[in-house]
Amino acid sequence: MRFLTAGESHGPGLTTIIEGVPAHLPLTQEDINVELKRRQGGHGRGRRMKIEKDLVTITSGVRHGMTTGAPIALTVTNDDYVHWEQVMSAEPLKAEDEHRVQTKTITRPRPGHADLNGAIKYNHRDMRNILERSSARETTMRVAVGSVAKKLLKELGITVGVHVVNIGGVKASGTYQSIDELIERAEASAVRCIDEEASEQMKTAIDEAKKNGDSIGGVVQVVATGMPQGVGSHVHYDRKLDGKIAGAVMSINAFKGVEVGIGFEAANLPGSQVHDEIYWNEDEGYKRSTNRLGGFEGGMTTGMPIVINGVMKPIPTLYKPLKSVDIDSKETFEASIERSDSCAVPAAAVVCENVVAFELANSLLEMFSADRFDRLKEQIDAHIEEASRF
Repeated sequence: MRFLTAGESHGPGLTTIIEGVPAHLPLTQEDINVELKRRQGGHGRGRRMKIEKDLVTITSGVRHGMTTGAPIALTVTNDDYVHWEQVMSAEPLKAEDEHRVQTKTITRPRPGHADLNGAIKYNHRDMRNILERSSARETTMRVAVGSVAKKLLKELGITVGVHVVNIGGVKASGTYQSIDELIERAEASAVRCIDEEASEQMKTAIDEAKKNGDSIGGVVQVVATGMPQGVGSHVHYDRKLDGKIAGAVMSINAFKGVEVGIGFEAANLPGSQVHDEIYWNEDEGYKRSTNRLGGFEGGMTTGMPIVINGVMKPIPTLYKPLKSVDIDSKETFEASIERSDSCAVPAAAVVCENVVAFELANSLLEMFSADRFDRLKEQIDAHIEEASRF
């Protein structure tokens, strides 16, 4: 599969086209809307989420609830566009609109954002041309794409979930017995944390940051079960599935680190406490006694649960703004403020989950015939059976 997104934060809407989804996969708009709604929730979200009601329209590639094999086109309307129509219009600017548009011109880059670097790269004196596209609003469509991937995975018996393990230094310690339990408990929490005590502390930390005009980040953990063994490849760097996932997670706005399994902790431990011993089970085939490597060896899946941690920095748009320099006057100013969240970690967790889901689904479509869903499932089932008898 491949996809392309388009759209600006305050533009008319957001669009994506997904190519390579097999025919005969059950898919409805509601499958996608459920994920979009999850992205909008979470303690610490700002006013924008009260304005937008993200609902997708499928305009291509699905007929009567089934994919056709053609490219799937998805659109989401920006409800806030009615207040930005003149500022964000694609038409040449009219003289009577110049003053209003100029009041929305951005010449003061915000530290931590793409504003200054993008303006230099594309030679824009109005940095709104940069911030509108670099905004995390684009992740709406990353989630929409991921929801299609999640539907594919679900039909193949693969489940993907996410929970928050750290916000602002408050670390969760909750355990779970199954992926279904993890999902249920995480979704019941306003911060997507399965540790109830830590959840309350996280909410307090978010409220304190908001009161202080500040922001905080955190760590999210994606878990996927049911992936077959041997998906990915060791033969080239760009075919290693854990590498692809790491790159995808790092492409999410404000994400600054990725761990697979125990991740950076491996640097502090001897090899005997890092690698997962292999054993044979007559009913299930090869298994690992532990899962410290997060479901990967040599760039390929081991059949164990996939565990990915993503580190999100605090959102750089602050209500006690940092110092910056006006690109026109070169004078020091306090950075411009756009609407923002005090903490978007619970929402970013959903983005991370869907980004990982896309990479998992895509890896299966690369390994097995993907034109028809029934044949895809037959091949994967045959591969799992073969691996169990290897």
